[in-house]
Amino acid sequence: MALFECCFYRLFKTKKVKIYEIPKYKHNAKGFKLKKISALMAAASIASYAFTIQDIRYDGLSRISPMIAEELSGVRKGEVFNYDKVGKSILNFYSQGYFEDIWVEEKDGVLIYHFKEKPVVAKIEFAGYSDTEVEKFMSDLGFKKGDSYDDEKIEKSKKSVIKHIEADGYFNTVVEVDKKDLNDGAVEVTYVINKGEKIYIDKLTTVGNKKLKQGKILHQAANQEREFMGWMWGRNDGKLKLEELPYDSARIKDVYMQNGYLDATVSDAFLKADFNTYTATLDYKIFEGEPYTISDIKIEQKESVIDEKLLFEGLKLKKGEVFNVEKLRKDIDAIKNKVADKGYAFTRVTPDFIKDEKTHTTSVVFVVEPGQKVYINNVYISGNTRTLDNVVRREVFLAPGDLYSLTDMTDSKNALKRTGYFEDVTIDEKRVSADKMDLLVKVKEAPTGNVMVGGGYGSYDGLIFNAGINDKNVFGSGLSLGFNAELSGKQNNFDISLTNPRLRDGKYSLGGDIFSRKYIAYDYTEKSTGISVTSGRQLTRYLSAGASYQYATIKYSELSSNITRPEDFDSTTKSSVTPFLSFDNTDDYYVPRRGVTASTSLEYAGLGGKEKYAKSFSRVGYFYGFDDLINYDAIFRYKARLGWILNDQRIARGSKFYMGGLSSVRGYQSSSIGTKDANNYLLGDTKTFSNSVELSMPLIEAAKMRYSLFYDYGMIGTSSLNENTRAGYGIALEWISPLGPIQIIYAKPLNEKTGDKTSNIEFTIGSRF
Repeated sequence: MALFECCFYRLFKTKKVKIYEIPKYKHNAKGFKLKKISALMAAASIASYAFTIQDIRYDGLSRISPMIAEELSGVRKGEVFNYDKVGKSILNFYSQGYFEDIWVEEKDGVLIYHFKEKPVVAKIEFAGYSDTEVEKFMSDLGFKKGDSYDDEKIEKSKKSVIKHIEADGYFNTVVEVDKKDLNDGAVEVTYVINKGEKIYIDKLTTVGNKKLKQGKILHQAANQEREFMGWMWGRNDGKLKLEELPYDSARIKDVYMQNGYLDATVSDAFLKADFNTYTATLDYKIFEGEPYTISDIKIEQKESVIDEKLLFEGLKLKKGEVFNVEKLRKDIDAIKNKVADKGYAFTRVTPDFIKDEKTHTTSVVFVVEPGQKVYINNVYISGNTRTLDNVVRREVFLAPGDLYSLTDMTDSKNALKRTGYFEDVTIDEKRVSADKMDLLVKVKEAPTGNVMVGGGYGSYDGLIFNAGINDKNVFGSGLSLGFNAELSGKQNNFDISLTNPRLRDGKYSLGGDIFSRKYIAYDYTEKSTGISVTSGRQLTRYLSAGASYQYATIKYSELSSNITRPEDFDSTTKSSVTPFLSFDNTDDYYVPRRGVTASTSLEYAGLGGKEKYAKSFSRVGYFYGFDDLINYDAIFRYKARLGWILNDQRIARGSKFYMGGLSSVRGYQSSSIGTKDANNYLLGDTKTFSNSVELSMPLIEAAKMRYSLFYDYGMIGTSSLNENTRAGYGIALEWISPLGPIQIIYAKPLNEKTGDKTSNIEFTIGSRF
């Protein structure tokens, strides 16, 4: 029989006293509640009752062990039974969140705790929603698979789902939850969502703005009035973004501050919605004031730690110019960075204004509080489930005991992203004392390996098949391994490569390559096999140098009788060395938004072998993201390539330059453009230049999908660089997929010439955008 809802008849039978029911602890969704069912015993009788606990049992437990249960209860064998102590133990068990009901029973001196556990959530479904949308809902749901089912959490989660849907502009959404019992105390939870309607802002009014036009002051606001054909790109669709509405007043004021209006005020948004038509009006009241001009700029250091002249260098705000809060923010960051690079990690820069309201001028004072110098206590790495710790650590430029540097922090983050091993990198600072901090390096690994299978069809090559297995981070070691094959009616190419970019985690690199290539041209067949070895050294964080050696045999066969220079097709060998320099300070490997890449090399053939020539090749890439300027993640890219053969005493046609394809001018088949002989056969050229201008923009951000518009222009020739010029333009889809980066390109030739071989659709896997 149950204590707290039990019979003590056996214990008190000599006195003929029977206790049927004593207060029982119950749990409900509102918390812990002591519920008295009935009590038929006087308080004095309770106080006089006692027995010694011979043993304790816990029945119905699966979520916690008996040992943990004993710790939670606090009740021990051999103790005299205590009503209050047992009652508190029940509350302790309820506080774990695992139990739906608990009751206690005594049998022959044995105290038995009975538990009815809450069911476990084994599956969570959102009917009719994609994986991307489900991931968004799950981030704030409040529970996950494996947690106990709890009605209170379910109600909160419904509100969270509605909040996410309202953030997308849908209102009056209804969310229901279906609970389905499974086996072994598990349940499946399904959210059935009846999405509401979107509300559109039909009219947006600003009152009080006379000096700045409404269109200018609202361009930063998230909520905009619906425009004609608002569904088109670049037009305002007018959808209400309720989550952003509280911040729009500050955004409008920020526009005024960018134009010098330091006294400007903007009211909170006044929204009036009509749920019959699902339209709304939005109003703001504005006081503008007058624009302020900067009369003076000062920098005050609470403690002099850096030359003041260095802090003034590069400031955006200028004396005599109209005040601009955006420039102020950049100046604060610049000053803070310069001081922080001296080890003052917790530097504070506070702007102060001394305004003259009569002349509408202001003096700007930057107050710098450096604090103490800070040293690195420890560096912790997390998120690298596959990549080894040392591979991450070697890219971090701060180690335990080092003086803090903000530049080193930024460079470390960018260096990690440039490896291509990680999708995202954050480095958090955790202060452990006045002069020490820990660095928490958190990485999110990217798919570094890919299996590439592709194909196409060309009027000359026929059916083309490409396949490759590549991994930039084999077994998380940082080693790069690749096997690639290209087969068609005219080409058979095979390549195996292995590279260690950081030997023993140091500054040296070493790699090797074995290749076999066969190309069937109109008038000859060329087959080359060879091996190359490359070694390099990191000179600075961004600059590397090295050299490669290649030995290859080149054989020609099936020569056409129309060939005018058969001596160009004698079988030959090549032994060459190629020194090179490379520079890269970009902030990401696959989708850089900042920085420059540049490389140059000079191949000299003639160290043995029959080939004798010198060939230079250089390339440069420039990347600039517009997010900071226009709050839109557009990226401008410029890429250029220049090749020049300086000495061609003897050079195989396959070693000369050709133009066309992904690496030069898109819209034409690979290596199909160049100087031709009388029979329209390519001869190969000694000079080439090509460049590309691209604008990349987000398409589906949640899916990491972008698109880019591009224009390519190139020149190639032998006697002069511009003997053959071609251009192409088009659009490309860029997707960071689970298989790696994929690019699908649609290109059109711009100045196609008779006999050109064009190619409209191409794609790549694993290449940098």
